[in-house]
Amino acid sequence: MDAIENRIKAIHDNLNHWMTPEILKSCLGMTDLTSLKSTDTCASIRKLTEKVNDFQKRFPDYPLPASICVYPNFAKTVRQTLTVPGVHTTVVAGCFPASQSFLEVKVLESRMAVADGADEVDIVLALNSFLDHNLTSCEEEIKAVRKAVGDAVLKVILETGALADESMIREASFLAMESGADFIKTSTGKMEPAATPFAAIVMCDCIREYHARTGRRVGFKPAGGISTAKDAAAYYAIAETVLGQDWLTPSLLRFGASRVANSIISEIEKSSVTYF
Repeated sequence: MDAIENRIKAIHDNLNHWMTPEILKSCLGMTDLTSLKSTDTCASIRKLTEKVNDFQKRFPDYPLPASICVYPNFAKTVRQTLTVPGVHTTVVAGCFPASQSFLEVKVLESRMAVADGADEVDIVLALNSFLDHNLTSCEEEIKAVRKAVGDAVLKVILETGALADESMIREASFLAMESGADFIKTSTGKMEPAATPFAAIVMCDCIREYHARTGRRVGFKPAGGISTAKDAAAYYAIAETVLGQDWLTPSLLRFGASRVANSIISEIEKSSVTYF
């Protein structure tokens, strides 16, 4: 643990290195712009999507976010409203955020979301099985959803705030990757602690080890509590220092956030911007 804390301190001591407009714009282009409120409606999700459609008219020098992330019943709303190329439709599925239901329900929800237009699906590791040391059940569940979503990108949320120590985060990371996850993700954002630099370093270490062993690149998505440009820069720095330049692309690095886009734009513009 002390070694990881030293790595975190080194990044924070040199964070200005990653607070450049170029890197912050890259972070914006890796953001899954997220709305996961109980008060979301088709109208509010259409409004958010239209803001993405119009974003580069107001900010032509900025990249679009990587995706719009919503509840699965809004996948069709996003897909039908999006007009700009390259922005993905992401859903949280599998009975997010608790993952407490029947496997058949989780699989059906994930499959239906893809049928409605989602091309990325974020599910939560079944903590009820994982914390009960029933790893076989966890593996079977991820594999079942993997099969159900076909070619869609599958992100598995570890909910690291519920995992007591480094060994549990490592075990969950390898389990998810070996079961077919395209990304491993820190948190749902619905419990505390959410994303932490400690969990991020452990997860990225696992991704690096898994790639060295298998040759398969798995992506990393920090999410939950990432609200400032400095937060985004810190997690970008972790990915760069642990995984290297090859991971600094939206296909392998994402940020799950609802507020960070405005903070990034404000930091670069040096004035308060509230667009999303």
